[in-house]
Amino acid sequence: MTEYTEMIERKRKQLKAEEWAKGVQHIHVHRLTSMWYETRPEDMKMGNVIDTTYNDGTIERKLQNGGIVFMTDEKLTGDALIDAWEKATHNVCVCGTQDCATEYSCTTHGY
Repeated sequence: MTEYTEMIERKRKQLKAEEWAKGVQHIHVHRLTSMWYETRPEDMKMGNVIDTTYNDGTIERKLQNGGIVFMTDEKLTGDALIDAWEKATHNVCVCGTQDCATEYSCTTHGY
């Protein structure tokens, strides 16, 4: 039975990561047309928009008229999602060290 241990552990991590992916990373209310993901500058003509970024990288935009637009087609899946979940939930620095003593001198890239 131990031959399946790694598969079961990976599936456990995958399920936890998929649940984590639905969580909100940050919310940004703005009228900027210079966001790195911006493809719809006309949205700001109606007023402020609310961009919600989820842990899987999905960006959802709520418009003044109540409409919802997804700003990115790319989102984390598979091993990339599991890696991001592990970094976010296990206090892993971008240098790869858990509980890194010099984390502030490392470049964080959002983790």
